[in-house]
Amino acid sequence: MRVLAEIARFLRRTRRQLRSGELSREPLQLMRVEWKGDLLECDWLMRPVDPWDKYLPPELATENQTLQALRDALKLRAIIFRSFPAVSLAQLRMFRAAKNHQLELVMTGSVNRWDEEFHRVPSVMMRAKMCGFRFNMADEEIGRMIPISL
Repeated sequence: MRVLAEIARFLRRTRRQLRSGELSREPLQLMRVEWKGDLLECDWLMRPVDPWDKYLPPELATENQTLQALRDALKLRAIIFRSFPAVSLAQLRMFRAAKNHQLELVMTGSVNRWDEEFHRVPSVMMRAKMCGFRFNMADEEIGRMIPISL
């Protein structure tokens, strides 16, 4: 029963705290959550560009979307470790809906409960990298991650 309570707490916190972002009114959409002992895996969709940003120059709208995605990743990390006291490691993946209705992997993270979040670092991008998130940036936009084949 404790397991269900922790999952419900996580879903409530995620829904409440990530219902809308600071730069986007769109809700965050979780795609998959899998809990295995001290490991949690979570996949979610990157929020689309806010409808009000259509009046902004395209590069500014893209910059807002990227900044929102980085803030979402850091906030989701915090919610996971608050909601699941037994979890020490989280494998996180963020996808973006591509124009051809496919999903593009744009961010991964192997984040540890004991890694410091570095609140004093002013750059959200650097805070995300220091917490264990991996992504490609080009012209203020998170780019598609290229799969490594061995």
